[in-house]
Amino acid sequence: MVQNPNQGRPFLGRRGPQKRENEHKINREITAQEVRVVGENIETGIYPLSQALKFAEELELDLVEISPTAVPPVCKVVDYKKFLYEQKKKKKELKANTVKTTVKEIRFGPNTDEHDFEFKLKHAQGFLEDGHKVRAYVMFRGRAIVYKERGEVLLLTFAQRLQEIGKVEQLPKLEGKKMFLLIAPKGKK
Repeated sequence: MVQNPNQGRPFLGRRGPQKRENEHKINREITAQEVRVVGENIETGIYPLSQALKFAEELELDLVEISPTAVPPVCKVVDYKKFLYEQKKKKKELKANTVKTTVKEIRFGPNTDEHDFEFKLKHAQGFLEDGHKVRAYVMFRGRAIVYKERGEVLLLTFAQRLQEIGKVEQLPKLEGKKMFLLIAPKGKK
């Protein structure tokens, strides 16, 4: 007797498990008994699913479930392909309008001299004017941690010198062997 190798496994059809390609339930996939129908050329209201499907069929459009968690679910009578295109377009616009902020780092030692301080200050001014955040930190090596007050004074002086073009988001804070300060650009006036 030949034994079936798939015995005991669920039948998945010839192509294997089907991946759902629609992110919304449309037409006959909607399972609710009653739905709130919205759309152009249709009176908004709560209708039985069969009547809502008739409305969509008469207008030669699709019934798309746009808010499945509402009670009753909200469905829109619309051309599904056009609906997806408009959603994709809106997402793309939102993504384009979001401002990408980057954080630029500037490193100091606890014994940074005046010339190096001025040099790094100019870099930080440029970063803030370009709309980037600046994360300045003092790195303590070995026994230099005993000079943490110097590091804090250095960072506070740095923040004070940048106060016209930037605002402090995080005051100096010691984490391990680094003391951080975060400065964000001020809004344009």
